[in-house]
Amino acid sequence: MNGVTIGQAAAFVGVTVKTVRHYHKLGLVKEPERDSSGYRRYGSAELLRLVQARTLAAAGVPLAEIGSLLDADPALFAAALADVERQFTERIEELIARRDTLHRLADGDRALLPDRAVALLERMSGLGFPAEEVAAAREGWVLARALVPESFDDYLTHIEHALEDTRFVALIKRATEAATWEPDDPRIAELATAMADHLLANPAHLKIVTGLQARTDAATRYKLIALHGEEQGSAAARGVALVETKLRAAGIHIPRPDTH
Repeated sequence: MNGVTIGQAAAFVGVTVKTVRHYHKLGLVKEPERDSSGYRRYGSAELLRLVQARTLAAAGVPLAEIGSLLDADPALFAAALADVERQFTERIEELIARRDTLHRLADGDRALLPDRAVALLERMSGLGFPAEEVAAAREGWVLARALVPESFDDYLTHIEHALEDTRFVALIKRATEAATWEPDDPRIAELATAMADHLLANPAHLKIVTGLQARTDAATRYKLIALHGEEQGSAAARGVALVETKLRAAGIHIPRPDTH
């Protein structure tokens, strides 16, 4: 009559009878022999093993690894636990990253752009840029970050500096207004000339145009970024084309939209 029944053992350890039997099946705990009455009696050794297995399982150690841990000598046990802890740390970091992504999803901008870019979008709004222009910038930056990631931080730096120049800000706002003009409006050519002249006179601002060409793949990436959202034949598309033509004429390398 020494020992306790499987039901009592499960209750003492804090698991179900089904769990105890599962531990037996996996070989984590040896199933005790039956006594003269036909009952399996769990002694202190089996109960200790059950407690150890339950504790490791509750800590998140995979059941497939618990047996080797319980059978290891103290040194191997400590090393194995350290490895398990490392795995847990990696999983925790991954879960934290996923949680942070979920938090960022609450803000559409922060889900796709770094905080620095989001701050710049907010700055543009504060400078009086129309909502549609800020939205267009957001989409263009998402593309730029995806297509030319190694140059994106520098690109943001160039924009930060350019937004400090009131003349440049005024030109961009004027270009936003030009999107509503007719494609043959003579003011488009005048604005393109003014924009090209400003860029040529301010090399740091010119890098906004040239800085994303590190991996253009024969202009493919450049076209996707520069022409995003511009309908072919629109006033905005014509303005972009005129500015690029003037920059090329001045010796600035700008990929041509018809290259591949």
